[in-house]
Amino acid sequence: MLNNPAYQGASVLVAGTDFGTGSSREHAVWALQQYGFRAVIAPRFGDIFRNNSTKMGLLPVVLPAETVEALQAAVEADPATEITVDLDRREVRSGDLTASFEIDDYTRWRLMEGLDDIGLTLRHAEDITSFEQGRAAWLPVTV
Repeated sequence: MLNNPAYQGASVLVAGTDFGTGSSREHAVWALQQYGFRAVIAPRFGDIFRNNSTKMGLLPVVLPAETVEALQAAVEADPATEITVDLDRREVRSGDLTASFEIDDYTRWRLMEGLDDIGLTLRHAEDITSFEQGRAAWLPVTV
C-alpha cells in the first residue's frame, strides 16, 4: 500500500494487530514520520514502539479490531476516504464511523503541545542555568 500512488500524502496509517512489535529503535518511528504519517491506528502496538511514538510525536491510536478492519475496508474501497484523528476529542472519524480512543492526559498534553523530552527539558532552561551557575560556586577549583 505504501508504494501505491493512490495513498500518497496520507497522514494516517491504518495497520494490523501488533504493529511495531520488534521495532524497538527510534528509527521505526522516524521512518513513519518522514513518510508523512502523524498517526497510526491499530488494534494493538508493540510496547516499546508505542512508547517511542508518543515521545517523538507520532500518535498511536488503539481501536477494536473490527473498527480497524472497517477503516481498512473503507480505504481500500476508496483511497480518497478521509480519516480524522481528533486528539482533542480523543476520537477517530471517517464517514459514518466515530470511535473513541484512550490516551492518558499527560501524553495527550505532550502531543498537543508538540513536546518531546528535549522540549520538556528546555521549558526549565532558566532553572537549569540558575542551578548550574550556583553549582559553579561550590565546585572545587583545580590548578
